[in-house]
Amino acid sequence: MNPVDYIMNKMIREEIKKALALAPRNGFMAELHLQSIKYADELQNITAKEFCEEVGLKPSYGTEFSKMRNLTSRLKQAGLDVDKI
Repeated sequence: MNPVDYIMNKMIREEIKKALALAPRNGFMAELHLQSIKYADELQNITAKEFCEEVGLKPSYGTEFSKMRNLTSRLKQAGLDVDKI
């Protein structure tokens, strides 16, 4: 990974951590889904296990990350603008 990609990925991870930390208790899963969709393209080359480790989540959340990342292309085809998330 080149230095620019590394810095960008680190910034994305920090943004996701911050969003999850600020999410209300009953909105945590929805926020995880939104963040997974928002950054799906940038996180395409990371495994669900790596994602959870880097964001500080239990490994079981990896399934949710994978589902949302896989769903993103269909949502974009339907008109979703991830920049508005």
